[in-house]
Amino acid sequence: MAIRTLVTLPDSKLRLVSEPVGPVTDEVRTLATDMLETMYDAPGIGLAAIQVGVPKRLVVVDLAKKDEERRPLVLLDPEVTWTSDETRIHEEGCLSIPDYYEEVERADRIRYRYRTLEGEMVEAETDGILATCLQHEIDHLNGVMFIDYLSRLKRSRVIKKFEKAARREAEDA
Repeated sequence: MAIRTLVTLPDSKLRLVSEPVGPVTDEVRTLATDMLETMYDAPGIGLAAIQVGVPKRLVVVDLAKKDEERRPLVLLDPEVTWTSDETRIHEEGCLSIPDYYEEVERADRIRYRYRTLEGEMVEAETDGILATCLQHEIDHLNGVMFIDYLSRLKRSRVIKKFEKAARREAEDA
């Protein structure tokens, strides 16, 4: 169990399409545990494996607030199977784009399916913040980031800002 290094913009790994998890092994369980620790440490409410540099279709989520008991959810090979026509706008942020938040419009309700660490197939429907979070994290598995939902100008500005910061960091190293 370890806190892993987060992959941040402008790293091109964030644009990779992740591969299916395959059989649930000790390596997969360790990855899920490490991802939860990394997410809690950051802190965040969701994390996709690609955000720690592993191109596997694995997502962890926990919407519990600081003073609430943790309710971690580990989703293997998750996919959205239906989205409502109704949408909602929610301010999103991303551990891979630190300290940047923007309003994004997504489906209000979704149906989704995934495998658990025990190998069980689960199908469910949700709305609100969980629907937003799952859409955000599943997008990561497909190489999509929340900034892709912004105008070309806003997206370009944030990418340039992070590219400039990365160049400065590289020069200082």
